[in-house]
Amino acid sequence: MSATIAAAPPARFAVASQWTLMWWAFRRHKLAMAGLVVTLAFYLIAAVPGFFAVNDPVQQNARTAFHPPQGIHLLEFGDSWVPSLRPYIHPYVLKRDPVSLASVYVEDRARKVYLNMFAEGYEYSVFGLFKTRTHLFATSEARQPLFPFGADRLGRCVFSRIIQGAQISLTVGLVGVFLSLGIGVIIGGISGYYGGRIDFALQRVVEFVLSLPTIPIWLAMAAALPHDWPAALNYFCITLILSLTGWAQLARVVRGRFLSLRTEEFVTAARLDGASEGRIIFRHMLPSFASHIIASMTLAVPAMILAETSLSFLGLGLQPPTISWGVLLREAQNIRSIATAPWLFAPGAAVVIAVIALNFLGDGLRDAADPYNK
Repeated sequence: MSATIAAAPPARFAVASQWTLMWWAFRRHKLAMAGLVVTLAFYLIAAVPGFFAVNDPVQQNARTAFHPPQGIHLLEFGDSWVPSLRPYIHPYVLKRDPVSLASVYVEDRARKVYLNMFAEGYEYSVFGLFKTRTHLFATSEARQPLFPFGADRLGRCVFSRIIQGAQISLTVGLVGVFLSLGIGVIIGGISGYYGGRIDFALQRVVEFVLSLPTIPIWLAMAAALPHDWPAALNYFCITLILSLTGWAQLARVVRGRFLSLRTEEFVTAARLDGASEGRIIFRHMLPSFASHIIASMTLAVPAMILAETSLSFLGLGLQPPTISWGVLLREAQNIRSIATAPWLFAPGAAVVIAVIALNFLGDGLRDAADPYNK
């Protein structure tokens, strides 16, 4: 923060708001900026997954089971020395190995299937408002599918399923953090503002929640959910479970801030002016450290994503046909799948990239929101 202040002109600094100062400090954090770009890209994909998918994520095809990943060639070399930008793929042909008699995929180098931008494909819904068939890219031949990350044991496109799974896995973390934020701010705000016996009682509740072993609690509560519940209800309950176990740490942070702010002059002035307690808390005290809450939220989202992925991977979270990254990783639990199709680990790479990007973003926001950061 101090380096940013020194670099900014004095007049510009004098009239800058708190959010402007945070933005100046955040821009200097290169990894945080990279994390912001990657995070925005992930949530853009999660908002409209059908547009970025290349195949129907639930369509099964026995003839494409364990189809290997296909490389996309961007440049086409024709008769001239200058290549043209025209993406294409070489289709695979399913043949029988003459020695082992096993089915193998052989790339047909003699054929080219071109890719078209903003082409038509399978029908999908946009925010539940309307349906369309427009995709970012698709093959020029409808009968020749594209498998950038290969296919699973049922012939479903792994790339399209990862894109579709991002909607569930990323929104579980986001919705869960907002629920945890609401509980943590209310409990921590009441505890820090009133103090005394109310503070003592609420802090014992917080300590009890923090003392609970998180993973066994997740497993027990998730296992108690009926398996015949619809996917939407199951999704809501998993989000609620993650939220009920993740609010205590934030409540402690909010309590500490309220304890330090309740004796400040602007709080005393608001009381003398006749402001209600609710207005003092939500209008005067809470906005003064909103930047710290945002940073805490950003750092809590990766933990929520990992929790949902772990529960679904163990079979105690979301269940098929719901598509999430944890559900997709269950396909890679047995040795045969690992040996036959190592590309089934691709959802794990998506989890790693999303968590690292969110952690970089959270670190940058935390440093930018700290006025004592050097």
